[in-house]
Amino acid sequence: MESEGGVHTRRGRSPGSQWPMHLLLGAYVVVMLFPLMWLLLSSFKTNREITVRTWSLPSHFNFGNYKAAWETAHIGSYALNSLYVTLAACFLTLLLSSATAFALSRMKYKGLSKKIHAFILMGLIVPPSAVFIPLYQLVTDVHLINTLRSLILVYCTYALPITIFILHAFMQSIPLELEEAGIIDGLGAAGLFARIVLPVTVPALVTVFILSFIGNWNEYIISQLFVTSDSLRTLPTGMATFNDGYRTNFSSLSAAVIMSIIPVLAVYMFLQRRIIDGMTAGGVKG
Repeated sequence: MESEGGVHTRRGRSPGSQWPMHLLLGAYVVVMLFPLMWLLLSSFKTNREITVRTWSLPSHFNFGNYKAAWETAHIGSYALNSLYVTLAACFLTLLLSSATAFALSRMKYKGLSKKIHAFILMGLIVPPSAVFIPLYQLVTDVHLINTLRSLILVYCTYALPITIFILHAFMQSIPLELEEAGIIDGLGAAGLFARIVLPVTVPALVTVFILSFIGNWNEYIISQLFVTSDSLRTLPTGMATFNDGYRTNFSSLSAAVIMSIIPVLAVYMFLQRRIIDGMTAGGVKG
């Protein structure tokens, strides 16, 4: 729309005025992707090329680093342990957190619902390192030390506060009319939870699954503390075997890191659109 003062637009800035923002975003993308690209190129180099020709392209693409990492360093075995622990902990977290969130959002206990909810959320402000010693003693007392089951239970416990928070907010946004219709059809609490609430909560469940999967897959300290057998190592702790105390096999380590990133990227890229849906849908009251 033209005026005496010149050309004006009602719908915002002109495309030409947005180039600083585009330039800034482009620079941000380059900064974020550069370490990944450097790691990818390093996975095809020899150890000498990594140390001497750090920023150059590999003289030839050495796929043997991936084979050595998978077979010689037993990365395949560590990856299977990580996959088992991660998936088991994720599904246990989904089961417990969804049931708890449903109870807190729909089953009102006289004066206790808010207190229970606040008590659970206190887990968000407790630093994990503050409970390592009592947690280690507890796991030892129940004879679960040096087992993958200990990792599953501990990962689930750490994930419950944030997952209950997300699912509780989402379930509160579900219209009560849906459940009232189920009650008229004769559904009990279990039926309402399984047949009405859970299907509607799928976006939030996917969000919780992704957050738990990434956190469990990349976890290092707890796995290092609770698992000592080499055959039970997870992928992050298994990568420590590339350092024998005298030297580090950087080429095979780079290949192992690239392989460890692939499952996380695959899960995230496949389900990324659900993350925003699950995180924002609970903020609008239905």
